[in-house]
Amino acid sequence: MAFYTKCDNLRDAHKVFDEMTERDVISWNSLLSGYVRLGQMRKARAVFEEMSDKSIVSWTAMVSGYTRIGCYGDALEIFRRMQMLGIEPDEISVVSVLPACSQLGALEVGKWIHRYSDKKRLLQSVSVCNALIEMYVKCGCIDQAWQLFDQMSGRDVISWSTMIAGLANNGKAREAVELFQEMQRVKTEPNGITFLGVLSACSHASLWKEGLKYFDSMREGYTIEPGIEHYGCLIDLLGRAGHLDQALDKIKQMPMKPDSKIWGSLLSSCRAFCNLEIALIAMEQLQDLEPDDAGNYVLLSNIYADLGKWEDVSRMRKLIRSKSMKKTPGCSLIEVNNVVLEFVSGDDTKPFAKDIFSMLQLLVAHQSMPGESIEAVPEDCSQILC
Repeated sequence: MAFYTKCDNLRDAHKVFDEMTERDVISWNSLLSGYVRLGQMRKARAVFEEMSDKSIVSWTAMVSGYTRIGCYGDALEIFRRMQMLGIEPDEISVVSVLPACSQLGALEVGKWIHRYSDKKRLLQSVSVCNALIEMYVKCGCIDQAWQLFDQMSGRDVISWSTMIAGLANNGKAREAVELFQEMQRVKTEPNGITFLGVLSACSHASLWKEGLKYFDSMREGYTIEPGIEHYGCLIDLLGRAGHLDQALDKIKQMPMKPDSKIWGSLLSSCRAFCNLEIALIAMEQLQDLEPDDAGNYVLLSNIYADLGKWEDVSRMRKLIRSKSMKKTPGCSLIEVNNVVLEFVSGDDTKPFAKDIFSMLQLLVAHQSMPGESIEAVPEDCSQILC
């Protein structure tokens, strides 16, 4: 059976499993891990639920499997069942579940894992610390991430890269650049992920000259060939700084075909600086790459509006209506009482939606009153509405 699972032949593996007269936890885990490795989580879940004797390997396989395919809620559910049954997570299960916490913003679960890891001396593992740092930065807790990073006795390139990107994405771009410089001083070799973080930091801090220097140093100093993500950061960097002609030249010099993200970034920068000429070049490419994305047409329409070209604005709006385009609604996640809730723009199907909208109207009404301050309100919005 182990031979079949390693060859990803789960049909024959399951056949051998069914013919076994005695099955131990190893044979169950072997079949379970085979399904997990292939991403067949429904079948893996069926095997898992049928197991009467689950080991830490069984639980970890399910958590990592769900995390790998992006089913973060299911990963957290399995992990919470582990907690309720008193099963102690090991280093691998902790590292497996933390990305789910990061993606869902499940900060309280992440904090519990931090305390548990400290108690069980798992913080001696660089992998555990790296996963916790990533969880904190993605949940916006940059101070906790920085404290943990500072306490690490040994750091690898992932530690540095995660912290640099976290600082860049949490409004501390200059600190991210300084940390990259510190990384260079201690002779830790950066990788492609590191440069994505530092280029993003330069973009947010308007350090376009430094960003160009770091981009060039990838090849010259570290023999790292920039990928399309690095070019995307570079175009964003130049675009935010208003160097649109230079950004367009860089796009033309790319060794690979620019994707919609790069042209979209350039179009967005054109909106910020009202550059219609380059915007039309970007839009021509975007019409081929993503012809049904309403957001691109809205951006171009806004540029026309800023320039007072109302006939072109009308033409864009008619084009959007004729193609029945719709913008993808935005969404956000928030953790309340250890439960992760998702909110989608325009969604009024939630049972508490009416209370939320009423509260928002109340806040707007208070803000519109000159000299009025918003008083503290009870958590139960329905008390206000009565």
